[in-house]
Amino acid sequence: MLSSLEKQKRFLSFPKFAVVGASTDQSKWGAKILRWYVTRNRPVTPVHPKVDELEGIKTVRSIVDLPSPTETALSIVTPPKITLDLLKAAKELSIPAIWIQPGASDAACADFINENGLNDRVLWQGECLWRDGDGVVQAML
Repeated sequence: MLSSLEKQKRFLSFPKFAVVGASTDQSKWGAKILRWYVTRNRPVTPVHPKVDELEGIKTVRSIVDLPSPTETALSIVTPPKITLDLLKAAKELSIPAIWIQPGASDAACADFINENGLNDRVLWQGECLWRDGDGVVQAML
C-alpha cells in the first residue's frame, strides 16, 4: 500500500483536476480548494450542479460530465453522504485519484474505500490539499 505522501505526489502528478463542492461563497473550503489550483495554474474543472462558471472557469454539472475522467484527479469537498455517492460514481468512471478533504468523509466512506480496494487511489485520512499541497509539490521537484 502506498504511503500518504506517495499518494499525494501521485495525485498532484495528474494532468487534470476537478473540484466537487466548489462554491460561489469564497469563505467555503470548496472555493478555497478551487483557488488553490487556479493560483498555481493547474488545469481544473469546477463541478457544480447549478452554477455555470466559478473563478472564471466553466463548470460541469456532475463528474459524469468531465471530458476525460480517467485523466482527472478529483478533489472532494462535500458532506459525507454526498461523498459516498461520488466515490461510487468515481469508481464506475475509473477516476484514478481522489483527494477527500478533511470533514468530507465518514465511516461509510471509509468502509466503501476499504471494501472496494480504493486505498491506493483515495486520500481520506485527514490530508488537506490546501494545507499540504505546496509541500508535496516541493517534494516532487
